[in-house]
Amino acid sequence: MAYDIDYIRSQFPILDQQVHGRPLVYLDNAATAQKPKAVVDAITHYYYNDNANVHRGVHTLSQRATDAMEAVREQVREHIGARESAEIIFTRGITDSINTVAFGMGALIKPHQNVVITALEHHSNIVPWQMLCERTGATLRYIPINEKGELVLHSLEEIIDEHTVMVAFNHISNSLGTINPVSTILARAKAVGACTLVDGAQSGPHAKVDVQEWDVDFFTLASHKMYGPTGLGVLYGKRERLEALPPYQGGGEMIATVTLEKSTYAEIPHKFEAGTPHIEGVIGFGAALKFVNSIGIEAIARHEAELLDYATESLSSIEGFRIIGTADHKASVLSFLVDGTHPYDLGVLLDQQGIAVRTGQHCTQPIMDQFCIAGTARASFAMYNTKEEIDLFKVALERAVNMLR
Repeated sequence: MAYDIDYIRSQFPILDQQVHGRPLVYLDNAATAQKPKAVVDAITHYYYNDNANVHRGVHTLSQRATDAMEAVREQVREHIGARESAEIIFTRGITDSINTVAFGMGALIKPHQNVVITALEHHSNIVPWQMLCERTGATLRYIPINEKGELVLHSLEEIIDEHTVMVAFNHISNSLGTINPVSTILARAKAVGACTLVDGAQSGPHAKVDVQEWDVDFFTLASHKMYGPTGLGVLYGKRERLEALPPYQGGGEMIATVTLEKSTYAEIPHKFEAGTPHIEGVIGFGAALKFVNSIGIEAIARHEAELLDYATESLSSIEGFRIIGTADHKASVLSFLVDGTHPYDLGVLLDQQGIAVRTGQHCTQPIMDQFCIAGTARASFAMYNTKEEIDLFKVALERAVNMLR
């Protein structure tokens, strides 16, 4: 079927507006994606018809809300190929998901062991492991990157060794767009018996994932990157891994029994879902998943790849334009600098022309240090972006550069 960009754009009302008197061109999708009508409608329907707490009531509204939330858990299971819905944990976001695992690993890791991450990670997949190693005396190691922003794979056998207890890395870099060779890294980790976590923050909206095919222990998703509500994440974990982890938070909902002396914990997934969940967020995320799958993740990826190629070729004609991150396999992220300008200044002047991009370190300071730069400007593309928008972006960027030089 043809990719119906007009229909897709019609489902995102926020795009049909002007910013500073210019048509909005939203190119900050790696930070958060816009929400289709279906997501807003699902949340509104919940509040107008089914608003009640879940898992705790015998009345009709509570049962309807519970059924709606648990149906989304099954949706997520199917979307990523998990074995059972109990392996799907709803969290407050990927940061919360990774912290849940890192905290739990504190009870399982020994001082002589090590944790391996990569130099491509978002701070959310660096700081929790640093904190874990500080608490336990374990060592934190990282897989380096080359001048193209690709992982140096020949270092895997040296860095991931018999003392490695966890290997945690992203599928796609949020700041460079590098697509990492997941199967290669997982194979090395499994060869030494290490636990594995793949951060799917950026791959969720762009790539098909099958956690059983990968045989990964933990996998994370962010609702808001996938056209769903903010404040909601997913942590997938193999049943045996989740059962071995102590819970990250204590409180209501995650317990089986409570006395004044001792408590016992509920079975997964509720063991890791303390307190009232983000019910409307979960329901909205279900609508987002349904919308994404109605378009087709493969079709979306092809469209975005075309946009990336078009933007790379078009913008490279600007004098002094430099792409930071030139991996052979990339997602739809374009981090760049223009000689003689500062990324922040470019971002401000682009905004004055209706163009929304991200500037700064993108929560990846080690990457910026690797390239000896303070930060970049970043344009990131989504299912609703067009080549015409890239043309507008180029004109605006050229105007901004001329003003700054």
